[in-house]
Amino acid sequence: MNWKRLLRHYTTGDWQIRRHFGSSGLLRIREAIAAAESGHTGEIRFALEASLPPWDAFRNVSPRARAVDTFSSFRVWDTEHNNGILLYLLLADRDIEIVADRGIAARVEQHEWEKICRTMEQKFANGHYTEAVIEGIETVSTILRKHFPGAGGPNELADEPIII
Repeated sequence: MNWKRLLRHYTTGDWQIRRHFGSSGLLRIREAIAAAESGHTGEIRFALEASLPPWDAFRNVSPRARAVDTFSSFRVWDTEHNNGILLYLLLADRDIEIVADRGIAARVEQHEWEKICRTMEQKFANGHYTEAVIEGIETVSTILRKHFPGAGGPNELADEPIII
């Protein structure tokens, strides 16, 4: 058990979401998702969680496992072309995870997503949260334009950030 991580999750609350993003930052992220999706047929979701629930923090659930659960819970996989993608930020760990549906995963290697995540995490460390997420969305969108070109289609998944 990692007591330092457990304490960090216990002391990180929703107030830090407001501090790092604010309503204007979340609005900018929503607008970035909407703009990005107009250039391809993929679907992007952004989920933000201040900290893990106490039991999950105690059990040392990884950010990746939580991201996969979130991907499933919010039905990001439920798109016609299996091209949904989730950017999941666990604020207490400053960890970003990208989970891609099987249609995307068959075309894009995991190391490409990890590279985007590491770049975003560097920006988080410097306090540039909203900018990091928007740049991440734009980079993901560039990849989606390559593999799922088109003028967009029906918006199958909401553009609104998910706050857990």
